Amino acid sequence: MKLNDIRDNDGARKGRMRIGRGIGSGKGKTGGRGQKGAKSRSGVSIKGFEGGQMPLHMRIPKRGFNNPFAKDYAEVNLGMIQKFIDAGKLDAGQLIDHAALQSAGLARGGKDGVRLLGKGAITSKAQFKVAGASKGAVAAVEKAGGSVEVAAPAKAEAAE
Repeated sequence: MKLNDIRDNDGARKGRMRIGRGIGSGKGKTGGRGQKGAKSRSGVSIKGFEGGQMPLHMRIPKRGFNNPFAKDYAEVNLGMIQKFIDAGKLDAGQLIDHAALQSAGLARGGKDGVRLLGKGAITSKAQFKVAGASKGAVAAVEKAGGSVEVAAPAKAEAAE
């Protein structure tokens, strides 16, 4: 066998159907689109069109609001931190901050830092430096003998 002898099996690759190329092709004249109407014409999109009636997505009232000034925190629960410390993915002896939690795979996203939440229990003595923490989380960490430093997020310098 030579490399130039290698071929696909018969019928392994099917050519595309060339439509609109005469009556003998079987896909001539209307090109498989039926007769007349918007669906037979090119460049016509009718998703959501209800024949001139106000479409459903426009009849339903608008709700909610996106706050452009909302802070984006990566929320991490104490129970998960304890789980990662037990698994050896986090070192309780070191300072636990955003970078440490990200490298362990706990904090995803969070442009404005990490917020510590009190779900679950923590038994390890650990030091935290985070952008925010709930009262329950701070109490639980201090009860376990650790400390929480809530650092103010670094403000971007105002361009003048």
